[in-house]
Amino acid sequence: MDRHSRADEGDNEVTGPIRRITDAPSRPVRRRPPPARESARQADRPRRSAARPEPPEPAKQAATGHGHGHGHGHGPAAPASRRVRLLLIWLLAPLAAATVLGMIVLYPWGKAAPTSVVPQGTPVHGTITTTVTGPCLGQGEVQVGAPKPDAKPCLTVELKLTDGQASGQPLKLTVPIEPSTPRFSAGDTIVLSYNGGKADDPSAYQIVDFQRGLPLALLAGLFALAVIVLGRWQGVAALVALGLSFLVLALFVLPAILAGESPLLVAIVGAGVIMFIALYLTHGLSARTSVAVLGTLVSLALIGVLSAVFSAAASLTGLDDNTSNLIGSLGHGIDARGLLLAGVVIGALGVLDDVTVTQTSSVWELRRANPALGWRELYGAGLRIGRDHVGSAVNTLVMAYAGAALPVLLYSSLSGIGLGAILGSEDIAQEIVRTLAGSVGIVAAVPVTTVLAALIASREPVEELTSTTSTQ
Repeated sequence: MDRHSRADEGDNEVTGPIRRITDAPSRPVRRRPPPARESARQADRPRRSAARPEPPEPAKQAATGHGHGHGHGHGPAAPASRRVRLLLIWLLAPLAAATVLGMIVLYPWGKAAPTSVVPQGTPVHGTITTTVTGPCLGQGEVQVGAPKPDAKPCLTVELKLTDGQASGQPLKLTVPIEPSTPRFSAGDTIVLSYNGGKADDPSAYQIVDFQRGLPLALLAGLFALAVIVLGRWQGVAALVALGLSFLVLALFVLPAILAGESPLLVAIVGAGVIMFIALYLTHGLSARTSVAVLGTLVSLALIGVLSAVFSAAASLTGLDDNTSNLIGSLGHGIDARGLLLAGVVIGALGVLDDVTVTQTSSVWELRRANPALGWRELYGAGLRIGRDHVGSAVNTLVMAYAGAALPVLLYSSLSGIGLGAILGSEDIAQEIVRTLAGSVGIVAAVPVTTVLAALIASREPVEELTSTTSTQ
């Protein structure tokens, strides 16, 4: 057995049915050879064809880079055959109808928007002119004698209002200096809370926070520019989908939960709407995108079930500081555990989209590159690709949740009560359930999406795949 035969057998053992894709175009392919070599190439072609058949057109494009690569919609998707379209319609139409019906049923039609029972004040803006550190004195008070040794200092802030009823007027406020309070200095633009008293009375105002509108707007513009420069029209579509996703959250998810609907059910319906909008708008209306939608829906349902079961088994209440403040502002109870589960579902949606789109596109490209592959071979090859992807995706989700919970982790580490007690505390246990349930859903999304893609892609006629590939 010669050296080339042994190499071919080694490739077959490693890559299985994919060997025919990789070994066919082993020689370099030139698009436009020099005229001097054209006649020699034409004369030599029959002899080479007898030794080795020319690879099919899909395999040529897969080797030379004219086909599609890693699947995030790098090019127009091939149109699906009629039977594939009918199959996907039968699978997706009931799910889309259920999503729309869920929005109609859960939306708080005709209900007044809830307001906070705790006075929040009216936000007004101002600019700090001077700051002085000294004793904590009220309006009109004067210090007599030396300050006490243990007295905490205060920051006297002189500022000028830039909007509101007293726009342009100066104010002087006293802010206690604590480790947990921000440090203000001259020139800072700040946000104050006005409680509705006399517009020129300093006691009617309280410094709340810094103004951050300009830097956030600049960062958003930089992000949009980067997406458009790299993604071009698909980047524009992705930004439009992102904006519509925020509208779904603001106009449906938040009002429905505040109106008393089940947070988990609202989150599942809202995530379904976001998924339909984001995937189809960004990646196009195609069979590949439809399979990614199916895989994402199945994985989201699994995440919701796992989160509900294990949060109940771990006796999680969902009553962290933010939820407690929300309940205090509403003036009535809310399903705190359901709110926790809703956060798990919505938080995992972005990573799921990435995994399902990648797996679907990978299977489609394998099928187009070698139409002889059956669904089992497609599934095996796609699953090998998914194993590499799932590790990084799970790590992304875990690090995202760990970063969000970093202050809680630091606070728990200072308590000195032991690792077991720290992991079992409400705040940390919530993050553990959130992370692991989402990770299980991401892991499950790989085989689920891959088998769906393999079953549907294998039903595409070979001539349909060849004709659509050759036109791109």
